[in-house]
Amino acid sequence: MRPILPGDLDCAVAVVLAQPPARRAAVAAHLLAQADIADRYRKRFGRAHPAFGTGSLMSAALGWPDRPPQRVYDAAYCAGLMVVLTALRDWRGRGI
Repeated sequence: MRPILPGDLDCAVAVVLAQPPARRAAVAAHLLAQADIADRYRKRFGRAHPAFGTGSLMSAALGWPDRPPQRVYDAAYCAGLMVVLTALRDWRGRGI
């Protein structure tokens, strides 16, 4: 996966917050997996993955149809950010 920038986090949080609370952690992990798959595809074939984008977390998140517009930085955003950051910590901890 490409380096994660603030815009990547914002897009991922928007996707996560659009999900029911019970699914948020799984969706965050799925987004990271999509970004990783897309980055590996991009490196191998020299072009964006047809479904998951260019390998950034933002491009993976932008492919989700139920992604709402950007949210304000409120308590819900902070909770969603924690879900995304926890998934990132767990993903990095697997040595990928």
